[in-house]
Amino acid sequence: MLRLFGIVISIGLADSMNPSTIAPGLYLALGERARTSLIQFTLAVLAVNFVGGAVIALGPGQVILHLVPHPHATAKYILETIAGVVMLIAAVVLWLKRKSLRQRELPSPSAEGRSAILLGLTISAVELPTAFPYFAAIAAIVGSGLGPVHQLIALALYNIAFVLPLILMIVVLEFAGEKANRIIESVRDWLQRHWPTLVAVLALVAGVFVTLLGVTGLALGQHNAVGSLSRRFRRPFTH
Repeated sequence: MLRLFGIVISIGLADSMNPSTIAPGLYLALGERARTSLIQFTLAVLAVNFVGGAVIALGPGQVILHLVPHPHATAKYILETIAGVVMLIAAVVLWLKRKSLRQRELPSPSAEGRSAILLGLTISAVELPTAFPYFAAIAAIVGSGLGPVHQLIALALYNIAFVLPLILMIVVLEFAGEKANRIIESVRDWLQRHWPTLVAVLALVAGVFVTLLGVTGLALGQHNAVGSLSRRFRRPFTH
């Protein structure tokens, strides 16, 4: 269980610097009723991603898992390895495109005429079908073999890690007082210059970590299987 929680938290942290949520969060944090708007936006993002992930993991995910022609433990390690490789591919793509991505302005979505809740719901619903790191985490959760309650806890941990930057913005707005806007503006300017590199590095670290867990699990499983088979053949000849 702790193994799975470590996997989903690492992927969630790597995915937390996604501009699709960071940029609107920064925009709301510098606007009117900043703290309230940011809390509403964060809760909306959490709700859409958690419900969407739960539907996938507890619905189609379980059906697909039963169709995998491997022992359950092997399927778990294969899915972990796939999740890690997805993160590694994302890291490579972001690194190769970091210069062109850095030249683009972080989007400043207009919330005019709609609430922060609606903004969060809309952005999350649009982004969810292409949230490949989230799908990687869901694959690891589905293959874990844990019960529905623990799978939902793992999904919740991923999503809390995913919105951690938004939570930190709320903390700054709550406790930094008059300095809050200056801090958030400095963060926005720094992210504008460095976010592709930061996300690539985070994805690389998460990808290496998750891939190693999956590969070592497969290797250990194969070693145990060979050892078990060897003992089975030796047993009739021992007294």
